Amino acid sequence: MINVLLVEDHELYRMGLSMLLDKAEGISLISEAADGADGIKKARELGPDVILMDIGLPNIDGIEATQRIKDFNSDVKILIFTSRNSENDVFEAFRAGADGYIMKGATPEQTISAIKSVYEGVGWIDPAIAKMVFSSLQKPSLNNISIPEGKKASGNTYGLTERELDVLELMVEGLSNPQIADRLVITRATAKAHVHSILQKLCVTSRTQATVTAMKEGLV
Repeated sequence: MINVLLVEDHELYRMGLSMLLDKAEGISLISEAADGADGIKKARELGPDVILMDIGLPNIDGIEATQRIKDFNSDVKILIFTSRNSENDVFEAFRAGADGYIMKGATPEQTISAIKSVYEGVGWIDPAIAKMVFSSLQKPSLNNISIPEGKKASGNTYGLTERELDVLELMVEGLSNPQIADRLVITRATAKAHVHSILQKLCVTSRTQATVTAMKEGLV
C-alpha cells in the first residue's frame, strides 16, 4: 500500500483528487493539507511514501516545501501536480528534489501511474513537460553555454564510463532497472549498480534529477 499525502490549496481539486485516490487500488490517502506549511508539518509527522504537491500554495509554495521536506526525509517521493508549466517552475522543482512533474490536465489513469512510478523509483515527467524541456535544451545557448551543432555541452565532465552513459540514455527514455538490464543484456544487479554510480557522479538523489541533468548538460 502506497501512503499518499495530498498538498493542494484549491478545494475542488483537492476533493476530486481525494475521491480519485480513495478509489485507487494499492493507494491510501493518509492526509491532506491546504498550504505548504501544513504540508511540511504533516510530512514530518506522518512519513508518507508519496506526496502529491501543488506549486502555487499559500504561505510556503510547493517548490520550497519540496526542498524543506527532502532536507529531513530524502526517501519520500514528491510528485509535483500543478497547472504551471514554465521552464523555471519545472527546473526549480527538480532542483528542489521533486521526483516527478505532472500537469493537472492529466487523466486519472496517468495520475495514478505517475504516483506508482515515483514510488517505485522511476521518475515521471508529463509528456507535455518533456516536450518543453527537450525544446528548451535544444536551443543554441543554454545557461550561457554555446552548444555547437551535433556536439554535447559538457563533454562528460562527470567521469561517466561508456557503459554508464548507455545506462543513462535508457534512464532518460524512462526505462526501469529490469528493462535496462534486458536492453543491455546485463544482470539486474549490475544495472542497479550502474544507476547508483550515475546518481553519485551526477550528485543527484533521484532518477528524475539524473534525467534532467543529463538533458541539461548534453550527456545524452
